[in-house]
Amino acid sequence: MVAPSSLALRLWAWGSGRHVGSLLSLVSKPFCAAAAASKPLDAQQLAERLRAQKQEQKNKKEPVPTNPVQRRVQELVRFTKQLQRVHPNVLAKALKRGIVHQDQDLVVINKPYGVPVHGGPGVQLCISDVLPVLAKMLHGHKAEPLHLCHRLDKETTGVMVLAWEKEVAHQVQELFRTRQVTKKYWAVTVRVPVPAAGVVDIPIVEKEVQGQQQHHKMTLSPSYRVDDGKMVRVRTSRKASVAVTQYQVLSSTVSSALLELQPITGIKHQLRVHLSFGLDCPILGDHKYSDWNKLAPQKLSAGTLKKLGLPQAKARHIPLHLHARQLVLPALGSREEELSLVCRLPRYFVRSLSRLGLKMPSQDQNRDDGAEHQGAQ
Repeated sequence: MVAPSSLALRLWAWGSGRHVGSLLSLVSKPFCAAAAASKPLDAQQLAERLRAQKQEQKNKKEPVPTNPVQRRVQELVRFTKQLQRVHPNVLAKALKRGIVHQDQDLVVINKPYGVPVHGGPGVQLCISDVLPVLAKMLHGHKAEPLHLCHRLDKETTGVMVLAWEKEVAHQVQELFRTRQVTKKYWAVTVRVPVPAAGVVDIPIVEKEVQGQQQHHKMTLSPSYRVDDGKMVRVRTSRKASVAVTQYQVLSSTVSSALLELQPITGIKHQLRVHLSFGLDCPILGDHKYSDWNKLAPQKLSAGTLKKLGLPQAKARHIPLHLHARQLVLPALGSREEELSLVCRLPRYFVRSLSRLGLKMPSQDQNRDDGAEHQGAQ
């Protein structure tokens, strides 16, 4: 079985990656049409009628498109619906295959794309839900559940640390909180930052965005602004958090770059905000932070779209290209040396690098050469 997030993502890389289309939506008759019927319906009758209409739409066979891109879109829709009903054992097995390190204290996995770490509204399955199952797969039916030591965003892939004992998990969490853990991420960006290496040290705050769709985003809260050519200190929001990101360009073309990012702090969406609003180089596939005023698919240049083999209308299906590449944990418990944990890139990330003409550093090339064939993501 494949990782719950990987089926759809493999379609992104499959067939030279020239597919990806919009998800089809079920169309039902408006609620008001039922309400306007000559004979009034009670709530149960109305619910049954709407369910019947919805089922009728489901049962209609979609015509098989002649266009190969549209056929792949149809397959993507089907697989996406299947993934919403995946069994917890399937996800647990996928996480087990993605283990990169295991000892008496820790289990380290390569988190797949699109799987949330914690539950929430609309979340049917998450990593925390299957930790008891994963523990039994590794240590037998009497094993106690594993414990989360930190978290990654749903769309972020890469190194994730789990602990066997709650006390060890708290110790690792304290290492993260006190910034004793070295974290390195890789990201593909739209445009190239100038200079090629540096530090972004701008506080971040969450704000409500007034636009076509009212929503909340993390954004910059700088201490200074330019007023009539003069640098003026501004009053810092009490809710703003210190945020520091170190970055370095590993490879670049005219319109894109592969960056190594080292977050010194750990603020929500810090890397995405600093890259997009601080350096004007949003992460490829970041449809939330590529524009401040609206929630819309990321706008890409004609050259980038051509390299990816996509029209702009399909760009909304590009996944976020942000990967937790490496964690370095200091000595802990019985381990007297630091522990360096590295996760290879997911298939879609490797394919995008190739299409965009970006190259990995030579020392990392061999580690990821097999990523497309081994199917970790």
